[in-house]
Order: sequence, then structure tokens, then C-alpha cells
Amino acid sequence: MASAVKKSILLTFDVEDWFQVENFKSYIEFSIWDSLELRVKKNTLKILELLYSFPFKPKATFFILGWIAQRLPGLVRQIHEMGHEVASHGFNHHLYKKLPQQELIEDLKSSKKILEDLTGNTVNGFRAPSFSINNTIIKYIKQTGYTYDSSFNSFSMHGRYGSIDLNKAQKINCLFRLSDNFYELPLSNLEIANITVPLGGGGYFRLYPFPLFKSGMKKVMKKDKTFIFYAHPWEFDPEQPRVKQASQGFKFRHYINLNKTETKLKKMITAFQNCNFTTCTEYIKKFSHKTAKH
Repeated sequence: MASAVKKSILLTFDVEDWFQVENFKSYIEFSIWDSLELRVKKNTLKILELLYSFPFKPKATFFILGWIAQRLPGLVRQIHEMGHEVASHGFNHHLYKKLPQQELIEDLKSSKKILEDLTGNTVNGFRAPSFSINNTIIKYIKQTGYTYDSSFNSFSMHGRYGSIDLNKAQKINCLFRLSDNFYELPLSNLEIANITVPLGGGGYFRLYPFPLFKSGMKKVMKKDKTFIFYAHPWEFDPEQPRVKQASQGFKFRHYINLNKTETKLKKMITAFQNCNFTTCTEYIKKFSHKTAKH
């Protein structure tokens, strides 16, 4: 099979630490973040080593918090030097839908700048914390110099996920052209009889048995020729500190099957090794010219 018709997998990782997740915001104040154990470096290195262990060296996109980049500049440089894409996950992991306009713009600009200063490369991509997105925020993302957003999760039954209007956007595979030189790469979910089943990664990846997840991936890729996967470094860390005061629901969602994530990801990459594992920016370069024809 010619490489030009290979299906694509976009591995994406949201680089944040165990204490920065939205589910624990009620229990861990932003003001004490600096006093907590940073575990994100060793967990991100675990991901980098996993990817490097494959002979074909799959490439991924790392959406990195500015807060993390400020404290671990060497990690950002290492991700970049290993050929992966460095993109922005905002600065402080605040929910964008709750931020005043000026704070939102500053968060977008400052996270982009610190990553660009560290890598010497343009940062093209952005992903909002907790997929907290809307049409207004999308405009600010474009205005602050990003080329694409990858924040839209179409699963509408999650309270924090946002929504954007893609009805008028030109589409090729899973790439939506929102305007000149600005694109959306939504997370991959499964559509069954007009019902959206969450699939893209994260807790869903840890929860579903691997054969079920693999089957869902194949269905998505049959339609879109592409699968966009996401995970977090803390999901590869079964030894992380436990937030005992969190609700049972939040603890279940956060801690379920942490000990299986690494093995599962290896199985997934192995199962789909004939696909093209590429970065978001490279994917856009490959397909963006085709959106004008659709």
C-alpha cells in the first residue's frame, strides 16, 4: 500500500501534573501548586521512551502548560529535540470559559511565547484545558497567532467540554478549515445512530477493554482516515499521591486502571503500526490544501 493512502494517527499528550486536573481543583488550591511534588517530568520521559522504543519512531504532539514549561524548560527542549511537536495547553490550566477576556488573551500569548523561546520554533497549536472551548474563544486563539486548535470534544454529556460550530467548515478526513490558515482538529469520538460515544483517549482509553477501544478506532478511521488520541503524563503514573478528600466519582475517573495505560498504549501503537503516526502540524500541512476542494 502506498504511503500516500496510509491512515493517520495523531498521538497527543496534554502535559500537566497530577494536582492540576480540573477534577481536583476544589481540593487543591492554585496557591499551593509550588509546594507539591512535580512528577510530570519522569512521566513524560516515560512516554518519550515508549515512543522511541518502536523501530519506526512514531511522532506525537505535546500540548504543554506554560506553568510546567517555566519550571521544566529542559523537558520542553527534549520533547522538541526528539522530533515531536511542542504546542500550548495554556499557562495555568484555568478553564477558558470562566476567564475574563483580557486574562484569556494573556494566557494564550504567554504560554505561546515561553514555548517558542524555549524551542526556537513557532508554536502552531493550542488545546484548551478540559476542552473548555466556544466560538468566541476560538476567535481569540486565532487572533493570538495560532494556526490550529484541537480543543473540540463532541461528547456533549460532559459538563466542562465546550462546543464550536463546524457546520460551515470545509472538511477533509478529520481536519476542519475554519478560516484562511486556521484549522480545527477535534478529538476522535464514535458516532453510532446519531449518538456520540466518547472514545478519543484519557479516562475512556483506561476504562474500555482494549479490544473494544481498538474496534472503535477502526470504525472512526474507516470514516475519517484518521484517529486523534489524547492522554496525560499522570495517566502513566500509578504511584502518584492520592487526593483522599476528592469525591468517589472523581477518584474513580482519575485513578481507574493507571497501572495499565503504558501497556495499553504500546498495544495500540503495535496494532496500528502500519498507519502514519504524525504531528498535528505535519498532518495539517499534508491535507490543508485539499480542504479548499471540498
